[in-house]
Amino acid sequence: MSLEGQGIRIGNKYKLGKKIGAGSFGEIYLGNNIMTCEDVAVKMESIRAAHPQLEYEARVYKTLAGGVGIPFVRWYGKEAEHNVLVMDLLGPSMEDLFNFCKRRFSLKTVLLLADQLLSRVEYVHSKGFIHRDIKPDNFLMGIAKRGNQVNMIDFGLAKRFRDPKSNQHIPYRENKNLTGTPRYASVNTHLGIEQSRRDDLESLGYILVYFCRGQLPWQGIRARTKKEKYDKIMEKKMITSADALCRGLHQEFVIYLNYVRSLRFDDKPDYSYLRKLFRDLFVREGFQYDYVFDWTIRKMHEKKMAETSPTAPLDPPLYASPMAPYDGVALPSQQRRAMMGALPASGAATSGHHRTQQQQQYRTDTNKSPETSKRLDDVMMQYQQQQRLLQHQHQNYNAASGLQPSQAPQQSQSQQQQQQSQQMPADSPYNFPYATGPSGRILMRETQPGGKSF
Repeated sequence: MSLEGQGIRIGNKYKLGKKIGAGSFGEIYLGNNIMTCEDVAVKMESIRAAHPQLEYEARVYKTLAGGVGIPFVRWYGKEAEHNVLVMDLLGPSMEDLFNFCKRRFSLKTVLLLADQLLSRVEYVHSKGFIHRDIKPDNFLMGIAKRGNQVNMIDFGLAKRFRDPKSNQHIPYRENKNLTGTPRYASVNTHLGIEQSRRDDLESLGYILVYFCRGQLPWQGIRARTKKEKYDKIMEKKMITSADALCRGLHQEFVIYLNYVRSLRFDDKPDYSYLRKLFRDLFVREGFQYDYVFDWTIRKMHEKKMAETSPTAPLDPPLYASPMAPYDGVALPSQQRRAMMGALPASGAATSGHHRTQQQQQYRTDTNKSPETSKRLDDVMMQYQQQQRLLQHQHQNYNAASGLQPSQAPQQSQSQQQQQQSQQMPADSPYNFPYATGPSGRILMRETQPGGKSF
């Protein structure tokens, strides 16, 4: 039973709003801070749930608190016969954005994401946890000034791989049930071997290939039972070498997969080495660290088309449903696909479900909810600020050099690459600007509320 519209207050501080998502654990609502009017996400789980996990997830978030890209838990407790978790409101998931971009990301976008994804996983591992469900749905972009930041969510399946007191690694075990999402699960997970850090990284490798190719070879496998399907997926993964999986991609993806697959159960991965693989490729390709992702360009194109030709039909918006302006927080895959109406790129396989063949026309901004329009405007404003800053820096350089704009010296490709590599030192795991804006101002989190402190 939905609690929407009942005027429920959470911890005497937050007002429960519209329902924006659901899953096996419970439901997610849009919330609002009564004092500051700030929007938050409210995750609710019945106290009579067969397998309650929200309190455990809240404790994991507490352990991870303070990490870059880890949502801040503002309150945890019980209200209206539900376990309630109030946390930062985030933007669309990687899967949402992937569909929005016609199920294919450019190499530049994949490499920008790879650096942040590796840093998120490394941070979680540094706190003694493995995630065990690495997939695009569990990585969400931030909003407003943190719009360029990748956030990691859904720690209901997370597990300690190291004892916090003795610092001993958990023992090697076999005959374990499959935990996580079969599409991205490691081969060892399919084989029933206890998961460790290597398995999170193997899953991340499959995500990167998925983003580059639009699909994975084991998608769309049909079987009579789940067990039979999982066995077929495992067989396909086992016979698909890294070279075959990454055919047509840069060698760095092959090196990455071969490295993580070669790790022993309790080995500590060399995260810096893996990040450097992709950073070096980024520089060699001549890309710029401007944080202009594929979806940024696509949104700009849609906005321009809407302004120049209001009657021209455009591709469906990222959030086609005004009832779910923040459905990227956490939505079941079928509901998300139905809302988005996005079609895969030509020739791309679907994820085992038939996607709708009718695109929803998006003509003007009136079709979007106010919240969604604001978020798209934030992305646009952020990009424009970045461009103005770059232009201002260029003008200052010319003025200091006594050159007219037409006389500005042209940099060679090698000089540009060297300058980019200096801007992104390999030994700094969290050196992305994370959409703080030209002033460098970072949003301050509010003081943790009373009640049960998390």
